[in-house]
Amino acid sequence: MIHWGHVSTLNRRYKRPQSLHRLAHDEYFKYLCQTMSYTNLVYHIVFRTYRSIPAIEEAHEREFYAYVHGYIMHHRAKLYRIGGMPDHVHMLVSLPADLAVSEFVRGLKYATNGWMRNNPSFPIFAGWGEGYAAFTYSKDQIPVVKNYIINQKEHHRQTTFAEEYRKFILDCGGEIDEKYFLKD
Repeated sequence: MIHWGHVSTLNRRYKRPQSLHRLAHDEYFKYLCQTMSYTNLVYHIVFRTYRSIPAIEEAHEREFYAYVHGYIMHHRAKLYRIGGMPDHVHMLVSLPADLAVSEFVRGLKYATNGWMRNNPSFPIFAGWGEGYAAFTYSKDQIPVVKNYIINQKEHHRQTTFAEEYRKFILDCGGEIDEKYFLKD
């Protein structure tokens, strides 16, 4: 059983030092990154529309990408590239050390879901499919992944999203259970 007196002692132990109270949140975060916490993770994140409904029309994809970019900037993340097809999205991002990829994607899907459902540019949008994929890359691989995202429309003239997604998972050493693969 936890003694609540110990919890308050732990909380006091991990509060900002008094000398750093005057720093704004962003400045304090930069301070932490330079003194202890540092990550350099670049994620290629992929998620799809519910049941792969082609709801992101090419005529309105820039409007959607601009909204996503705003969300990413608001969360102190960096967008290297975004693109996709009417039924799925690819993005290459780096996230701050204090933001988990699962938290980021959950929030992004929640925010874009509400925005798209209220936007007449996306009349058949019915939500996002279950889950997402996130693959990590090193900084020197950024140009290759950016190019891959840029060429999505060309790539999907020959490959379906299911084939593409399956290849990503298998290439990374993952296993696929057909009972659950792309089921909403």
